[in-house]
Amino acid sequence: MSHNEPAVLFAEETIQQRVKELGRQVSADYSAVDELVLIGVLRGCYIFLADLSRCLTIPRRIDFMAVSSYEQKTTPGTLRLIMDTRTDIAGKHVLIIEDIVDTGRTLHYLLEMLGSRKPASLRTCTLLRKPDRLEKDVQIDYLGFDIPDLWVVGYGLDYADRFRALPYIGFLEEDC
Repeated sequence: MSHNEPAVLFAEETIQQRVKELGRQVSADYSAVDELVLIGVLRGCYIFLADLSRCLTIPRRIDFMAVSSYEQKTTPGTLRLIMDTRTDIAGKHVLIIEDIVDTGRTLHYLLEMLGSRKPASLRTCTLLRKPDRLEKDVQIDYLGFDIPDLWVVGYGLDYADRFRALPYIGFLEEDC
């Protein structure tokens, strides 16, 4: 892989403008609830979740989950929960925060798991979605941007733990 900077897909200003719009929409939609529980899916969501939560004008609690996929040579990877929330979400309004929905398998898994815990409501927010790669039909309630099938980095997203802290979202060329 070359050490060149990734090509810009979304500039920092474009991302911040969209995050503010999402924050206004979420705040309006949840204005009547006592508290919204934001559950971020680690690790890629952390910058998006921090920026989005600062844009909200409603009471909120932040928690995290982490899921890992174990790839086999012959079968698609099985998902495994490696870090669960610390918040009891029964009867609470919950918004799952994802950096990117690619195949939809992770979000589908989380919706089933968290839905079984009887939240008052369960919705989803993702910064990026790759419609061409979706394998699972998952409802996205709040969407930042649809993107083509590119390897994207920056703003929390990484390639081999690199580029995560870039202030913009870029993409890597095919040669990586």
